Amino acid sequence: MPFADTPFADVATFNRLAQQGGPSRAARLQQAQARAAEPAARAVLLHENFAAAAGIAAAMAGKPLHPLAGLPVTIKDLFDVAGEVTRAASASRNDAPAATEDAPVVARLRAVGAALVGRTNMTEFAFSGVGINPHFGTPVNPCDTAVARICGGSSSGAAASVALGIAVAALGSDTGGSIRIPAALCGLTGFKPTARRVPLAGAFPLSYSLDTACAMARTVTDCVLVDGVIADQALAPVPKAPTALRLAVPRQLMLDDMDDTVARAFDRTLSRLSAAGVAIEQIDVPELLELASINAQGGLTAAEAQSIHRGALQTRRAMYDPRVAARIDRGAAMSAADYVDLMRARLDWGARMMARIAPYDAIACPTVPVVAPELEPLIADDALFTRVNALLLRNPSVFNFLDGCAISLPCHDHGELPVGLMLAHGPMRDAQLLGTALALEALVRADTPRA
Repeated sequence: MPFADTPFADVATFNRLAQQGGPSRAARLQQAQARAAEPAARAVLLHENFAAAAGIAAAMAGKPLHPLAGLPVTIKDLFDVAGEVTRAASASRNDAPAATEDAPVVARLRAVGAALVGRTNMTEFAFSGVGINPHFGTPVNPCDTAVARICGGSSSGAAASVALGIAVAALGSDTGGSIRIPAALCGLTGFKPTARRVPLAGAFPLSYSLDTACAMARTVTDCVLVDGVIADQALAPVPKAPTALRLAVPRQLMLDDMDDTVARAFDRTLSRLSAAGVAIEQIDVPELLELASINAQGGLTAAEAQSIHRGALQTRRAMYDPRVAARIDRGAAMSAADYVDLMRARLDWGARMMARIAPYDAIACPTVPVVAPELEPLIADDALFTRVNALLLRNPSVFNFLDGCAISLPCHDHGELPVGLMLAHGPMRDAQLLGTALALEALVRADTPRA
């Protein structure tokens, strides 16, 4: 099969074609560079480095290769890359000093020979699930060529870079859904590991308690591959037979406010899984209804972001996105006692949640309850932006608060806007969750041939 006919091949497919005399890594990089130059890619990459990436690909020729070696990977603009300024997509950091060394996750990707082709745009300081950036432009979702839609955030450019074929994988972060939301809205696979498994050194923080370094790609296998590199811990997930799997679908909160496309795709997906022998149980999870009151003052993210930004906001507020500054400001009203109470409430809530979901292989729900919203109304209307942002973050953020792991799989059919199925569990269940995702991926993916 000519590579031109498969421009968005996943890593495993590329390597299989290459072994059969298919395209070289240099050819794949040339294609990535060509895609990055197209108008649709505007506002995706904040900094390009294709020349250096091509040198890496050339150096890999004829050597034993890691599957990612010489293939294009993008880096979200909150990770340090030696010699480059880490702006976190904020104009307030234009004059920040260049990083003196790579963040550990970047260094690990570089060590296996990944061709780091550029750093991607994002929500300023990663503080929203929408993906709008007034400083550097907003990446547009490639799934719809007729209407400009959001990619989701905060890893908006990361998602667009993979969806457009610029990269085979994108390093990003997930504090309340920032990998899974754009993966769902752009038809990709995004995996949020247990936060402690992947180092955050060299990453500009949003929330010390919730930030997670992670990645999105085209398949579960590719997400497992990248996770093994950045965590420096190669997991060996073992897929069970579908008939051995038990999924729980919460009755509370997570199925609320679904639009017609998401509801149709989710119901169809559950029917396919059930027909394949997966045991699916609707369960009561009343703990989900406690989250609004637990986080009523802005939650851990606002409190911790306020401690990070309070100095800069005093001197550079005009250089911040006003919507981001307003969300950070919520943390200023929290006292030390409020913060301690919130941390203790998190521990209590998490213990009760784990007791509730422990018998199941995963919780299953829509990653987000709506397809990608149109961009322009969200730019124009602050109230609409606030409502949509809360809706996008609602389901994914549950598992950040739980300190758990979660993955979003595309489950829409051809001709539909992308929809994500989220599978999730508690902390350090990563290998088991990925095994479940591997077992179910072919049953739910839009591009799997069906009888």
